[in-house]
Amino acid sequence: MITVSGLTLTYPSRKGVFGLDFEVAKGAVVGYLGPNGAGKTTTIRALLGFMRPDSGQCLISGLDCFTQAPLIQKMLGYLPGEIAFPDGMTGNEFLAFLSAMRATKNGARKQQLLDMFELDPKGKIKKFSKGMKQKLGLVAAFMHDPEVLVLDEPSSGLDPLMQHRLTELILTEKARGKTILMSSHIFEEVERVCDSVLIIREGKIVAQADVEVLKSAQRKVFVLSTAVQADAVGLLQAEGFQARFDPSGQVEVSVLGEDVDRFIKAAAKFKVLNLSVKHQTLEDIFINYYSKEAKS
Repeated sequence: MITVSGLTLTYPSRKGVFGLDFEVAKGAVVGYLGPNGAGKTTTIRALLGFMRPDSGQCLISGLDCFTQAPLIQKMLGYLPGEIAFPDGMTGNEFLAFLSAMRATKNGARKQQLLDMFELDPKGKIKKFSKGMKQKLGLVAAFMHDPEVLVLDEPSSGLDPLMQHRLTELILTEKARGKTILMSSHIFEEVERVCDSVLIIREGKIVAQADVEVLKSAQRKVFVLSTAVQADAVGLLQAEGFQARFDPSGQVEVSVLGEDVDRFIKAAAKFKVLNLSVKHQTLEDIFINYYSKEAKS
C-alpha cells in the first residue's frame, strides 16, 4: 500500500534522507523509529507530497505522492508531529473545512471520535490546550475513514487514559485492514500496536525488524536489594552479567531481553529483599540494537 523506492531528499544543510527503500503492506501497522533529526519527518513530508524528491519515488496505493497528491488526500489520514491550525477557527469549523476539502460526509464517525477522545470542538482552537489540539488532530485524521494513515508522534500531549484509547483505536483500525505508518518515541506504544519497525539513522534505514526482534534487543536494568550485596554482585558477574553497585548501594544489573530467564534463575540463588526494573528510553534501545547489529 505504501512503497518508497530509492528516495533521496536533501536540504541545503546536506541533511535529509538518502536512498530509502521500504514497503508497508495493506493492513500492516509499521513503526518508523529513530532519534530526533534522523529523517522521519522528512520521509513523511515526501509521502504527503509536501516536498519533491531529489530522486526516487513514493507511492500510496500505486499513486505518486507528489504528482497525484490531491487524489491521495481522499484516502489518507495524516497527523503532523507539530500541528498548525488556521487562526481564528473553532474546532467545529476546522473539521467542517476538512470535510468540504475532502468532499466527504461522515458525521456519525466524527461524533464517535469526539466522544472517544472526550473533546468538545465548539471553542476557538487558539484557546485549546496542547492535549485538546492533539485530540482535534486525531479526529481530523480518522474521521473520513481513510484506507491509509500516517501518524507522526500520535500520542504526544495525551494523558494516559487518552493514550490508551488511541491504542485501542489503532488496533481497531488494524483489525479493519487499514494500513498505518507511525513514528513514535514511546517503545511501549510501538510494542502494543506495530507488526514491524523501520529504524532510520542519519537519513538511512539501518534496520527493518519484527517487533519481537526489537524486543529481544531491549536491555533491561534490574535493581536488587539483597541480604548480602557484595556476594550478589560477585555471583552475578561470575554468571556473565553486568552487575555493579549504584549510588544508593543497591545492586544494578543490565540484562538483554533474551537473558531475563537466566538472570532470574541466577538471582534465585541468594535472598532477594527487593527487585525493581528501570525502564529504558527508546533511544537506549536504538543504541543497543545498533551495537548488536554492528557486531553481527
